[in-house]
Amino acid sequence: MPAWPYRKGVHDLGNGCYAYLQPDGTWGWSNAGLVADQGETLLVDTLFDLKCTREMLAALRGAVPAAARIGTLVNTHSNGDHTFGNQLVPGAQIIASRACAEEMRERTPAELAGMMRNWRSLGPGAAFFYEVMGTRFDFEGITLTLPTRTFERELALRVGGKEVRLVEVGPAHTGGDTVVYVPADKTVFTGDILFVNGHPVIWAGPIGNWTKACRRILDWDVETVVPGHGPITDKAGVRAMLRYLEYLRDEAKQRFDAGMGYEAAARDISLAPVADWTDPERIVVNVHALYREFAADKAPPDAMALFAAMGRYHDERKRRAV
Repeated sequence: MPAWPYRKGVHDLGNGCYAYLQPDGTWGWSNAGLVADQGETLLVDTLFDLKCTREMLAALRGAVPAAARIGTLVNTHSNGDHTFGNQLVPGAQIIASRACAEEMRERTPAELAGMMRNWRSLGPGAAFFYEVMGTRFDFEGITLTLPTRTFERELALRVGGKEVRLVEVGPAHTGGDTVVYVPADKTVFTGDILFVNGHPVIWAGPIGNWTKACRRILDWDVETVVPGHGPITDKAGVRAMLRYLEYLRDEAKQRFDAGMGYEAAARDISLAPVADWTDPERIVVNVHALYREFAADKAPPDAMALFAAMGRYHDERKRRAV
């Protein structure tokens, strides 16, 4: 496999598959993809705001003339950094898992824009959220643009003469994660089932679905893997994510059984195996998700409380580094 450079913009993967990368892959800086064949196109995800999505679409049109008209858009999951640019792909059939579409209705861009306007009055969780996202992206003027077609489990599509398989692997990162597999090109677009060189975040779980998704990708005949965040990789990147998830599960279970609170456990777990990964504060959310799973707690998490906890972890690491 070639050593793909990690630079912003369009990367030609060969055979009509393309990736659009946004370094450095941290909060909100997501990737997207394009499959083109015989004049037809399928776009994998849009970006977090209209400016970023317009820039991506212009770059894709410059590299792939057929991208002037996107026939199909697939949203891999509901998070805004993969869906908020949907309105800029008019006329496209928008496909997502049923669970993804339901979550999109619950987490609207208008709600997020309002939070960013009023973040000072919403507590410490909103302050950290604003720091890592509100200072980078503009959520004003975004219209909620929902999928026009949903599916469950699997859906096979044709892009020109090319087969594209949509495989639902959630709930894992979110409630309705999908990976996009192009068998003939040995290429998979993973959405946020894969973060490369960065900590993932378990908003939904269970973790067993996520590890199962990693193993499923490893079982496929795949050479090129485009993650939701981070550089293009191969199966080595998938194995690294699987090792992280299994390590974190085992370490969190020991501390859960010992009666340690989730924030204390997150601080106690060594990050030495992933010392160079970005966004280490996400371990707080991940341990919290695992604790809820161990306790069979079905109550939805308090997202702002978790952002506040991540902010505390982040600030403590900064102080120790000084």
